[in-house]
Amino acid sequence: MIFYTSLFLAFLYFKIARVYKKEEQSNLNMRIQNSIVFAAIVTLFVYGFTHKTWYVVLVVSYLFFIFSSLFVSAVQLGIFIDGKPFIKISYLYKLLAFIGMFITMIDVYLWGI
Repeated sequence: MIFYTSLFLAFLYFKIARVYKKEEQSNLNMRIQNSIVFAAIVTLFVYGFTHKTWYVVLVVSYLFFIFSSLFVSAVQLGIFIDGKPFIKISYLYKLLAFIGMFITMIDVYLWGI
């Protein structure tokens, strides 16, 4: 279950990072953070293909890709309660570092390092 949670967060991370790249100015810290998280996600997929059934990993990855795209699109369009935005995209930008750290920690936990 922790593998699938991390897999969803991986797709969510890069969907938010892609939006960040389009809307904000890219800097060196963000590129380094994205590189580290990319390496963690590659090792997460290696773990998934070696310890899980390959077609289950592919189907779940496709579903998580769609869910994360819909989630970020909904936040971009705006979820309003009483005329005020419930979640802003800037709040998701602030969570990028924590999501990346969480993915990396789960990856280390799964591999038993």
